[in-house]
Amino acid sequence: MKKSTNEFIIQFVGLKTGTHRYEFNIDKSFFEGVENTLIEDAHVLVELAFEKKETMMIAEFSLSGTVATPCDRCNDPMEVAIHGDYRIVYKFGTEVSEDENLVILPPESYELDVSAPIYELLVISLPARRIHPEGGCNEEVMDLYNKYIVNASQPGEDDEWDEDDDPDSYRDWDDNEDSDEDWDEEDGDDDDSDDPDDDKPIDPRWSALKNLN
Repeated sequence: MKKSTNEFIIQFVGLKTGTHRYEFNIDKSFFEGVENTLIEDAHVLVELAFEKKETMMIAEFSLSGTVATPCDRCNDPMEVAIHGDYRIVYKFGTEVSEDENLVILPPESYELDVSAPIYELLVISLPARRIHPEGGCNEEVMDLYNKYIVNASQPGEDDEWDEDDDPDSYRDWDDNEDSDEDWDEEDGDDDDSDDPDDDKPIDPRWSALKNLN
């Protein structure tokens, strides 16, 4: 995450018990220094209701606006409307929290940086699939897409191959395999009984060797 600025720092030590409200205007500068971000630009209003209690603090984020993010199909920027809510409970301690909505602060803490949860809320508020409306994608990219992806195979060819050719080919292979096994066994016996060498005269030298036994 990028370096924090004072705008996103809340010094809670000097706050009175009760609810305090903040507003943050998120624009392109918010994402400067963020690596591999899905968001390139934004016009988003984030409202924060920060409640300070005796033993904990509760931060309730709410955002709405639009962000610029790459299209999943043509990779050109597109605007996406987003809105979302996020609630975080802050407590003091030394243990490790396994709850993503519970943050354990060191006892000596005196301020909070809310830029990280705001960024997280922006990202999780994006729709799972981001695609331009029909006709809005980059035409050159779509021409390549249609040429190399959509038309890579004719409709129905794969289905016909799967249903007809593939099972038959495996069936023929299995049958041939069985046939080969039968052939090995049967032909092996035939080779012993019908060996043409059996009818040839025995070499006298072999006969002499047999007589030695």
